[in-house]
Amino acid sequence: MPTLPPCRLLPLLPAALLAASSAGAASGAQLAAGTGAVLAILETTDIHANVVGYDYFKLAPEPALGLDRTATLIAQARRDFPNTLLFDNGDTIQGTALADYQAVVKPVACDEQLGIYKVMQKLGYDGGGIGNHDFNYGLGFLGQVSGRRFDLPGQAAGKGAACRGPGFPLVLANVYSVKTREPIFAPYKIIEKRVKALGPGGKPVEAVVKVGIIGFTTPTILAWDKRWLEGKVYTEGVVETARRYLPEMRRQGADVIVAISHGGLDASPYSPGMENGNYHLAQVPGIDALLLGHSHQLFPNPASTVPQFNLPHVDKARGTVFGVPTVMANLWGKNLGVVRLALRHDGKRWRVEQDATVVETRATQQADKSFVAADPAVMELVRAEHEATIRYVQTPVGSTDFRMSSYFADVGDPAAIQVVNQAQTDYVRKYVQANLPQYAQLPVLSMAAAFKSGNAGVGDYTDVAAGSLALNNAADLYLYPNALTAVKVDGAGLKAWLEKAAGRFNTIDPHRTEAQELINPAFPSYNFDTVTSPELSYEIDVTQPPGRRIVKLQLRGAPVTERQAFLVATNNYRASGGGNFPGLDGSRTVLASPDASRDVLIAYIRDAKRLSRAANGAQRSWRFAPVATKGPVVFHAAPGKIELARAANLANVSVLREDDGAGKGFALYAVDLSK
Repeated sequence: MPTLPPCRLLPLLPAALLAASSAGAASGAQLAAGTGAVLAILETTDIHANVVGYDYFKLAPEPALGLDRTATLIAQARRDFPNTLLFDNGDTIQGTALADYQAVVKPVACDEQLGIYKVMQKLGYDGGGIGNHDFNYGLGFLGQVSGRRFDLPGQAAGKGAACRGPGFPLVLANVYSVKTREPIFAPYKIIEKRVKALGPGGKPVEAVVKVGIIGFTTPTILAWDKRWLEGKVYTEGVVETARRYLPEMRRQGADVIVAISHGGLDASPYSPGMENGNYHLAQVPGIDALLLGHSHQLFPNPASTVPQFNLPHVDKARGTVFGVPTVMANLWGKNLGVVRLALRHDGKRWRVEQDATVVETRATQQADKSFVAADPAVMELVRAEHEATIRYVQTPVGSTDFRMSSYFADVGDPAAIQVVNQAQTDYVRKYVQANLPQYAQLPVLSMAAAFKSGNAGVGDYTDVAAGSLALNNAADLYLYPNALTAVKVDGAGLKAWLEKAAGRFNTIDPHRTEAQELINPAFPSYNFDTVTSPELSYEIDVTQPPGRRIVKLQLRGAPVTERQAFLVATNNYRASGGGNFPGLDGSRTVLASPDASRDVLIAYIRDAKRLSRAANGAQRSWRFAPVATKGPVVFHAAPGKIELARAANLANVSVLREDDGAGKGFALYAVDLSK
């Protein structure tokens, strides 16, 4: 397929404004029964502030991401379909160095607009939702950049004009102020969309469709951002919230209801606090289209092996959940979701003909591996912010004599993990000595994980070259704006923590002769917490089922006992329940640091000045329990990296094929578990 030409943002504005007006179009009561129209609902999700195709960690253009290329897909969809609405699913304002720069380093002023919102407004977004990561910078920042005055405990809503917002409505129905007991955002919005339709005889007519959008976010924000949200807001489950507001939206005249829900699908028994409740939300009568996010996956996708898309009543080919047209547009602007709703008027209101509705996704990467052209107008809109971010991340902090990468973190390379653990351990030890003498005799450990391990593509790995270290490298080593936290656990809790982390691996049958995949794709790498301490050692027996894999857990050469006490440095996400690790629910926290984990890492590197492999990148606390397998145990990583495994002394790793044959650019490696 040829590369699509770039779109131009500014000419889109008149069309967007035209769509917001119903002047001169027939109302529902005036339309003849049988009038039909196609309304294309376009979705982006989990943009994570990737405004342009640029990797601020590598300081290089990156065509595989960026709203500048999604803009081209949006323009093409608008050419394909005369009636469109464009919505964003959330996780919009956090995720890149540019986002950190505008939120933390040089926060935008009240009368300024975030770079990502500046572009989205020019693209003519009709509405958006709120994701869990949109709370990462706190309610004050979120309220400012979204143009809201939150009325919360300890603060008044304020008077006068609100700060500059995104330029389109944001909806969120299931997060409430503890003070007012009302949603902190508008729970829903009804958009009067002017459409081109065909009357019963095929005569072109103009009409108005009232489209209601309602927003939901995952209730687990209360645990993940507890430091910002506790005592300020509370959540309700997506099902209860939908049952409350959907009838009200119909009474307000909504012909079509689109649920913008930041979460995935989970068929577990419903609970109001579940992370991915949309399997149950789809069963609430009244939803005509369901826009998903959060899981960083593509749906529909007939080839998907992701468990959430292989559930009963989920059609991963047609894109339906319990018959409701459903889409999830991946992440970082890689895809555009398109739900083509077939509408038919019955003489009273519009109704969706589900059998004639089509769901699809469109990718910025084409079949020949090329990418659609970026819209140059996007860069022009944010050039000042973009260039300021580059200057900021180039600030030097130290140096390293070894390459710090995560290509082989799953099989034991600590190159990109150990220094994070060292920084966290050092911080907690010093804090305890100065402020918590009652814990001074306890061993201090640290947990860290490889945040980037290929989930988003073959370029999605931490890879810091030997030489000078700058702020962008520290951001590559620690991706998220978490805060450092320390928890007190006993030996049983420590083992349970490591058992949960070992869910990263599939159960291996040593008697099978065919190749077996080592990595469980449903278990994210950021939950594979590991220790890199010379004091602790343990083995992971992947031949055993989850929960029975951690063996030979020892501290200073002696077995860890169940009641032995430890302090473990981690982040606020994990300490407050993120990832559903046993016993970690916020109750074990003994230190909730005001310092961000990344800042702790930067300070440690500045103090160390020069990192070396021997001191900062070679310590392994864990090994695979030795076992001989009759067939190969395989995993996938970027090609051409075997020398990095050798440098990490992973003599049991070999490359089988530089191209694993799946068409995504990965190589196929093997790990010999007997060594």
